[in-house]
Amino acid sequence: MNTASFVNPESVRKSATASGQGPWKRLVALGDSFTAGLGDPEPRNPGGMRGWADRLAEELSARHRDFSYANLAISGLVLQQIVDQQLAPAIALNPDLVTLSAGGNDLVFHRRDPDRLAAHLDEAVAALSATGATVVIFTGPDWGETPVFGHLRGRVAVFNENIRTIAARHHGVIADLWTMRQLSDPRMWDPDRLHFSPLGHHTIAGMVLDTLHVPHGLQPLQPKPLPDRNWRETRAGDLAWATHYLLPWMVQRVRAHGGDQPPAAKRPEAGPVFGAPDPAVQP
Repeated sequence: MNTASFVNPESVRKSATASGQGPWKRLVALGDSFTAGLGDPEPRNPGGMRGWADRLAEELSARHRDFSYANLAISGLVLQQIVDQQLAPAIALNPDLVTLSAGGNDLVFHRRDPDRLAAHLDEAVAALSATGATVVIFTGPDWGETPVFGHLRGRVAVFNENIRTIAARHHGVIADLWTMRQLSDPRMWDPDRLHFSPLGHHTIAGMVLDTLHVPHGLQPLQPKPLPDRNWRETRAGDLAWATHYLLPWMVQRVRAHGGDQPPAAKRPEAGPVFGAPDPAVQP
């Protein structure tokens, strides 16, 4: 187990600024489809997806030849599954930087109580923090302006307040999706409206690096503006989305419960960001 001392946000800022790229040499990412990178396809990356976590690792590895990265995320998992399946393997990899995003599937698809979810999350963050690693915890995005998930806004807000308390208690660092007003732009989202687009993942990776006070080369993108749409076109788009994305996705989740082979983690071993894991950097 890593025996480094606890890291608070102020020490993170000073270390990152002094080194010019951050003091970390091993990143382990825990989570679900958000961390796996769904919505950001890249055939050359493990799992066929890139995502914000890969983009974060790319930037952190730019000036560290011995930097290694593991991504234990599996799409569709709820918080308790993430804890049960990923916490122990993450600790065993001896990371000095951990990212954790969990609870979204619980809130969106299972309507679970945010306070009870937070109690389970608190235990996981405590275990990760006890290793001495810097722990980055994500709040949920503000879906208040979306037509499909707007009704979840209050539940997500309560969960986020719990997350802020947990982070303060265990010296965690908050990656605050809730305050990212740019995520209200439809261009930040995949057509399925459940996951982020490549632009969204790019923007989130930049936010995490900014939060860690790490200089980086991720510049804000300037895509073409969306054309104006009247209410009939918007309604037709909603119906098409429900037909082509929401219903098939829900059917897939129901069938997944009876699957024979559990899905595998995206990058279960710590290794170079580009290329196969290097045995020299294994714990």
